[in-house]
Amino acid sequence: MAHTRYAFIKANWHSAIVNRALDGFLEIIPEKHVDVFDVPGAFELPLMASDLAATGKYAAVIAAALVVDGGIYRHEFVAQAVVQGLMQAGLSTGVPVLSISLTPHQFQETEHHIGIFKGHFVEKGREAGRAAVMLERSRAALQT
Repeated sequence: MAHTRYAFIKANWHSAIVNRALDGFLEIIPEKHVDVFDVPGAFELPLMASDLAATGKYAAVIAAALVVDGGIYRHEFVAQAVVQGLMQAGLSTGVPVLSISLTPHQFQETEHHIGIFKGHFVEKGREAGRAAVMLERSRAALQT
């Protein structure tokens, strides 16, 4: 596993919060093993995840986004499409695609909420790092 590579995709909407997931991930996975990619928003995550997984370079692809109710569209539909697309990318390529795509019930752009979600994304990044390692080990055991 010393030469294992991981792809980490970040949606740029709410980047001050979403980028914290990468911080948490890098607490578990050394930065030298991670390629980082940015996309405009959550909806673009599944295609990028599919493209990266299809390269065969990565043990796992991690996708991070914050999908909030902006009052214009039904954010639940966007979140559902993103998670389903990420799952399909993993199933069709055989490469684990892990989601840190969160849709809070309540989000307001206040200092308090932003602080809570920044901390939450750090922890979710750590969880994704641990999950990526666990999946890699479990899948490697199948090969022996």
